Amino acid sequence: ITLALNLTILLPRASDPKVNNYVLVLTNGYWVLLGVWWFIFQQPRPGPPLPAGEHYATIGWKQQILMVLKQYRQLPYTFVYLAAFFLLADGFNTSGTLVYLCQNDRFQFSFLQNTYLGLLQAVASTTSTLGFWYIQRHWKIPTKKMFAVTNIVTILIPLWGMIGIWSSNFGFRNVWEFWAYNVVSGLFQAPYYAFSQTMMAELTPPGFDNMFFGLFGLSNRASSLIGPNVVQAIIDQSGDNWKGFPFLFALCTAACLVLWIGVDMKKGRHDAIAWAAKQRAYVQRQQGAGSDSNIDAADKSEPEKI
Repeated sequence: ITLALNLTILLPRASDPKVNNYVLVLTNGYWVLLGVWWFIFQQPRPGPPLPAGEHYATIGWKQQILMVLKQYRQLPYTFVYLAAFFLLADGFNTSGTLVYLCQNDRFQFSFLQNTYLGLLQAVASTTSTLGFWYIQRHWKIPTKKMFAVTNIVTILIPLWGMIGIWSSNFGFRNVWEFWAYNVVSGLFQAPYYAFSQTMMAELTPPGFDNMFFGLFGLSNRASSLIGPNVVQAIIDQSGDNWKGFPFLFALCTAACLVLWIGVDMKKGRHDAIAWAAKQRAYVQRQQGAGSDSNIDAADKSEPEKI
């Protein structure tokens, strides 16, 4: 919507040297106008009191993240997926950033052209999301296979850029390639995010979604600290943006192989359901005895029969 709104200023005032500033004012005004109401009408929803000896800055890490990490032996496929996704998200996110660096290195796209690129990617993303959803439902294709299709494109993008190391005619060396990239990225980026979260949902113990999706979100955000730094070091040493693509190609390929070979969705789902049932049974026993529940203690108890 914001991209379409931008065109209402970019097109009629294309010759105005301050047109980009006007667009920024419009975009920021749009977000302020629609977002300020949340701060005005949001009702307080206080949670339970903070336990004695705990702090808001550390309780999440101690009682959520660290507690979940200790379950890797009981949920091996869930944690293999998290590790592989960490690498894949690193390669995927950094590849997009590097493509834009290459674009700015060779061409100066105007605000209007970037708006068209964004609209093109948005249309492609919406179309592909509906298309992938229909294909999966119609042919009853498992989530892992659908995710694997998006993974192939994740590998091909840095491979595409690698060609530019040896060729001056291809490999993000032409204007049309950046238009093509936005189409390809749009077609597979939205399904990539959708199926990655669906796979996580299938490997998450029922009833413990907040815990495991918190770790999933952390793995996605934390991955952006590694890839950009490694690629920046490569570029600084070589002086060539395209030299960062081989590292990203290797990273994405390794992550995809782990996902395809090392994650058994059927066994992972069974393990997740069994683990959740074990935790619930332990909590019920502890509540009957008048004690607090604890995941670590539940893991040390005798396993429940599922």
